[in-house]
Amino acid sequence: MGVSVEEFLELLDSLPEVRMSDGGGSWVALKVHDKGFGYLWEETETVGLKATIEEQLALVAERPEVFEIQFTAGRFGWVVVHLDRIEMDELFELTAEAWCLTAPKSLVAAFEEAHKIGQ
Repeated sequence: MGVSVEEFLELLDSLPEVRMSDGGGSWVALKVHDKGFGYLWEETETVGLKATIEEQLALVAERPEVFEIQFTAGRFGWVVVHLDRIEMDELFELTAEAWCLTAPKSLVAAFEEAHKIGQ
């Protein structure tokens, strides 16, 4: 069980138009069309992902050893994910959801069609 930082970076390659930018040395911002959907802290092997507030609360309540509340902003709740405590399939789903909450609708529609999501 668990996902390495390298495996997470490979996962990001499956999402269209993801860009990474230095967040000041200790973290990397994950963006699509210049809007953030996540953060990576390589040193602690954790990722912060955008989610709905309801999902944030449910994840943390269900498995606090895997997830932590990072912060809330508007209608979104960001959740910290411990990479060494999560399976790749679940991490892909959460990362794709964070990306979908942020990417332009046309890009999301093409991604969902390609991955047969919602069909």
